[in-house]
Amino acid sequence: MAKTYQINGITRFVNRILVGLIRMGIMPAKMYVLTVRGRKTGKLYSMLVFPVIEGDRRYVVSPYGEVSWVKNARVSGEVTLARGSKQETLKLQELPAQEAAPILKAYITANAITRQYFTVTLESPMEAFEAEASAHPVFELLVAG
Repeated sequence: MAKTYQINGITRFVNRILVGLIRMGIMPAKMYVLTVRGRKTGKLYSMLVFPVIEGDRRYVVSPYGEVSWVKNARVSGEVTLARGSKQETLKLQELPAQEAAPILKAYITANAITRQYFTVTLESPMEAFEAEASAHPVFELLVAG
């Protein structure tokens, strides 16, 4: 059974610190700050992400499911990805389950910290990852313009 993500004051505090460190370029290279505009408020929201890089293609996975940033990203169609002084605005394309499955497998292979939020394991067949895709949206990051 997958664990349900619960955010609390401590998690918010730690996330704010980590976002600041990533923006300074201090944290490990695989961590980025994803910023998306709120669909109702227009306010900018930032969170930590671990993009999956496959060749020259990049993807972001929502390990916590249908959370606010996913809903906001679907409406806005674009996000900003930042690390250190480098920042880029990117378009998003949500992947269908069949295309998302290998990305999900690569994601949980590289990110042990979020595995508890998935029902699949590293040994699960690709069909299980396809089923898991409905609970963990995957977006390809595309160069804007």
